[in-house]
Amino acid sequence: VQLQASGGGLVQPGGSLTLSCAASGFTLADGGVAWFRQAPGKEREGVSYISRDNFIYYVDSVRGRFTIFRDNAKNTVYLQMVSLKPEDTAVYFCAWYSGYSADAWRQSSRYTYWGQGTQVTVSS
Repeated sequence: VQLQASGGGLVQPGGSLTLSCAASGFTLADGGVAWFRQAPGKEREGVSYISRDNFIYYVDSVRGRFTIFRDNAKNTVYLQMVSLKPEDTAVYFCAWYSGYSADAWRQSSRYTYWGQGTQVTVSS
């Protein structure tokens, strides 16, 4: 069982990146998937969540700029990020939750599996 997060990199302010969270050994569509991020010296925060029945949630700071979506055929969830800002700089993690409920999606303790993280740096 593994979650593999990828797609991070260095991008200028206003630029775009798309992160991927690929699963092996289980089916992502059997649960909900969240993206978290952690900047240096800060707590890990939930950024976006797609529930098992495809309801979508965003933290206010990224709403309108980030889009989460699934490709079930590829067993992958993506986070498309546009209009990136320096404050988006962080290590981004994906995580999987086996239930239906979207309550408390920003609580990291509810997730069963975690990806290893991918660095996103927004800088000129």
